[in-house]
Amino acid sequence: MADRDDHPASHSLSRPFMQPLLAANAAGLWGVVAILLSLVLVSGFVATMPFARAPLAHSELLLPAYASATGLLEGITAALLFSLYTVQRNRALLFLAAGYLFSALIVPSWLLSFPGLFPDFGFEFGLQTTAAIATVRRIGFTLFVLAYALAPARGIPRGTTRGSLMGAIAAVAGMVGLLTFAIFASRETLPAFMLDGRHVGRLWSYVPPIALALYGLDMAILLRRRRSQLDLWVVLVLFSLMVELLLISYLGGAIRLSVGWWAGRLYGLVAASIVLLALLAETTLVYARLARTVAAERRVRQNRLTAMEALSASIAHEINQPLASMVTNADAALRWLAKAEPRLDKAGDALRRIVEDGHRANAVVTGIRTMFTTGTQERAELDLNALVEGAVQSASTEAMHGFIEIRTDLAPSPLTVVGNTVQLHHVLRNLIENAIDSVRIGGEWPRRVIVRTRLEAAGEVHVSVADNGTGIASDIVERLFDPFVSTKPGGMGMGLMFCRAVVEAHGGRVWASPNQPRGAVFHFSLPAAMVPGGDAPDMAGADPRGGEQGGAR
Repeated sequence: MADRDDHPASHSLSRPFMQPLLAANAAGLWGVVAILLSLVLVSGFVATMPFARAPLAHSELLLPAYASATGLLEGITAALLFSLYTVQRNRALLFLAAGYLFSALIVPSWLLSFPGLFPDFGFEFGLQTTAAIATVRRIGFTLFVLAYALAPARGIPRGTTRGSLMGAIAAVAGMVGLLTFAIFASRETLPAFMLDGRHVGRLWSYVPPIALALYGLDMAILLRRRRSQLDLWVVLVLFSLMVELLLISYLGGAIRLSVGWWAGRLYGLVAASIVLLALLAETTLVYARLARTVAAERRVRQNRLTAMEALSASIAHEINQPLASMVTNADAALRWLAKAEPRLDKAGDALRRIVEDGHRANAVVTGIRTMFTTGTQERAELDLNALVEGAVQSASTEAMHGFIEIRTDLAPSPLTVVGNTVQLHHVLRNLIENAIDSVRIGGEWPRRVIVRTRLEAAGEVHVSVADNGTGIASDIVERLFDPFVSTKPGGMGMGLMFCRAVVEAHGGRVWASPNQPRGAVFHFSLPAAMVPGGDAPDMAGADPRGGEQGGAR
């Protein structure tokens, strides 16, 4: 009269993420675990053989605890399986859950009818009642498992989920009630399964073979179909019940309360626990994965917000530079026009610079937009030396105001790269203007910024901007290119982040290092473009020293 348990039912169903147990293949690690558990069960069976028929006096006191544990385990398993059914809506799962509910509901009747267990309460239902209930329970559960094994892999019951669920529960409860009532009502005319309170009669000898045959049939169907990992656990449940039945009915001589009888009951508890433990383990894994997914989504959302803040700050930061230059030139133009003898030529120069700065602001916006829009970046072959000279020329006015000299040390041959002119020009302007700011704040005389280019042996074009300004604090070197990290008082920390984004989008890298004896050097490298003949650019211009010292011109 074993007690058993199943699995959260149903094979590969429609929502494998919510319950991978139902969709996973039966092979692999869980198959190894099932084999090891089977070996443990067989080992216990063999170890019990020499003592199977030895009586255990007064052990009937343990029956309430055993029955309570079995009913509770099977009831919880049924509840979990029904819960899974509300998600999966698979007919096979419904049959399996109903089988566990059937087995759990019939346990109290089996316990109350056990001979001599509750004499003080007047519970005496005859000699054959307990055996009849045990037979119904064992055979009934096996038939439910057979229905589970034969159910279509993707069958979905008609009607609503609630209706199917409540209908199944009501049908099982009604079936248990009718069977229990019929057994109790006909207790005087039941078949003679028992000779006395401990020994079985000849009629009982037909029950174990029928149950074993059904167990074997169920196992064969499940192993043949192998729809899911759940089938594997149900097979292990059936195997445990087979061992239980062999211990109770054969090794134990079908003697109640013997060592073999109690050993079989322990196997029944194991059978009742297997599916429940598998469900709990898989549910824990599912929720762990869900928690990781939620955390990852939260990080993604936070990163998006940070990226939006960074983009907004970057646009404000980059637009502020040409706007500030426009204001400076406008003030200069007003001063030239306000003189007693207006200098129209100087005012005209200032106004032309305002126009240039306006175009530069528009180019900055265009460059930022194209950088963050996939597939819209316009790239072409360009000479990086010419780009450096243009950036130096654009920053020369600001440098002159701070009495800072900008010197260049360019490779003798053109350095051809493939890139977006506006974006790379902006990177150079940003690095040069940062160097100017650093020198203006704390540079030594002579105040100097040196921009160098060279071709590396690895086929990369290297650009460096060196200054003798305040340098970089060691505690922020690693974070220098992160958003909102700045070495300047009141700086937004967006310029270098923008530079890194542009350079990396062009397949390059950017980094910083200390300058000697003071200041900092910002470097970036880009892949050199292939010349039309298919060869890399001439290496004659490569600086063999690889450092920041070299003849500036």
